[in-house]
Amino acid sequence: MTVTLEVRDNVGTIRLDRPPMNALDVAVQDRLRELAEEATRREDVRAVILYGGEKVFAAGADIKEMQAMDHTAMVVRSKALQDSFTAVARIPKPVVAAVTGYALGGGCELALCADFRIAADNAKLGQPEILLGLIPGAGGTQRLARLIGPSRAKDLIFTGRMVKAEEALTLGLVDRVVPAAEVYEQAHAWAAKLAKGPALALRAAKESVDAGLETDIDTGLTVERNWFAGLFATEDRERGMRSFVEEGPGKAQFL
Repeated sequence: MTVTLEVRDNVGTIRLDRPPMNALDVAVQDRLRELAEEATRREDVRAVILYGGEKVFAAGADIKEMQAMDHTAMVVRSKALQDSFTAVARIPKPVVAAVTGYALGGGCELALCADFRIAADNAKLGQPEILLGLIPGAGGTQRLARLIGPSRAKDLIFTGRMVKAEEALTLGLVDRVVPAAEVYEQAHAWAAKLAKGPALALRAAKESVDAGLETDIDTGLTVERNWFAGLFATEDRERGMRSFVEEGPGKAQFL
């Protein structure tokens, strides 16, 4: 399989495995959507890692496959492409991208679908679609601008340039830079810690932040308020508050 889902310690790893560069062809895109939906459904998956292996995250779309498509074919395919990435972005659980090597074009856009990005010190990220006479088509013009701001996003999109890990960290494109050999384990540690947390509260936090970024502040506050009040009906809220009162902060067990 070109993409797999493996679960350890309630952490699901969605692993790209299409050597040599994990090019995101139609089959990979469709499989990503399937596994994102599976990770969403499965109760034993409480956090997710996006990973391309030790050498490369994903170097972009399959250009040869795309070259064979005409306008009509891409009108049909572009919606499915975006839907695949949106399925990843909407996994209602914490998602971390473990980025090694190249994360370009669709690879960068896939990393943007995560909540947190840990990059290897040898990582290179970018949106080089402009060099093909195109623009990002899997969410890059939208998610990148929301993440690092419109001016910085336009610089990367207009020029198509790659940025190394340290510049990506400065831009806010990644959240942590670590030695390449440590990327996956650090990503797993981040995910495993959150996998032990209150699942519904984490879902509420993620959906409140994401929904707020897509609307006006009053609507965002309404989303937050509804989730906040609704969590008072959950067992995790009862357990968390009881533990705080009886044992002090940070000692509640939610699994």
